[in-house]
Amino acid sequence: MAEAMESLSRRFAFEDRGRWRSTLARPANAVGLSMVTGGLESEFHSHRESQLFFLERGEVTCEASNALWIIPPRSALWIPGGVLHKIRGRAPLEGYGVFMEPDAAPNLPAECCAVSVTPLFRELLVRLAARPALYDLDGPDARLVAVLFDELAAATIEKHRLPMPADQRLRKLVDAMAENPADGATMGTWARRIGVGERTLNRLLVRETGLSFGRWRQQLHIVLALQRLSRGASVQSVASDLGYESASSFVTMFRKALGASPARYMARRLGRLTLDQGAQP
Repeated sequence: MAEAMESLSRRFAFEDRGRWRSTLARPANAVGLSMVTGGLESEFHSHRESQLFFLERGEVTCEASNALWIIPPRSALWIPGGVLHKIRGRAPLEGYGVFMEPDAAPNLPAECCAVSVTPLFRELLVRLAARPALYDLDGPDARLVAVLFDELAAATIEKHRLPMPADQRLRKLVDAMAENPADGATMGTWARRIGVGERTLNRLLVRETGLSFGRWRQQLHIVLALQRLSRGASVQSVASDLGYESASSFVTMFRKALGASPARYMARRLGRLTLDQGAQP
């Protein structure tokens, strides 16, 4: 981590409350990040530049734009310039951070989102992070950055987003459900616990998150599953932690939501050719 911080200091200036500011007149600047022990946590902050955070290994969550994102391995989070966000991570962690001028390229995502990272996209990030801080604005370096922007504009948006309500009663619900996701209480029971009617609960959730109670709880389970799987938990243990009666019912839900079983989904991201022991294909 010390090497990464030294590299950061050459390319970015640290401001208050976890904020970084690029000090170089370049359309994009990248730096490799590595953490063996400990964790990181920022306060809510924003910066002028847009930011891309790519995770090679480990686990990072980000709260921004009224949503919580989990960044599993081989995914990236895009944060446009000026967007308030708060990042948490835990070691072991490896990845890359890229700061981009907000007007450096057209067609980049206008809102915060999680995006898939192709092998080409990853290699472009690695190559850019290895270039000198004051890389050449013409020739091969300029073409590398241009292709990076093209890949980002064409990247597939992933379903790693959990809408977060602002209503304090709903935040109480969110905290309780996240702390004990295996609690399968009905919407009516949860409504009574936070002191509102069942219809009121569903109406508030739809208004603030765009999702019904059932859909929101399923998305919570997906985000928590990705978090646990990224830590190396087995499919069976994740299914149990989330309150599913069997691993197969959890796998069915996961496959419908993300298009692959948990084992295959994580195997692709971690570059493994074999499935987790005991997991279904």
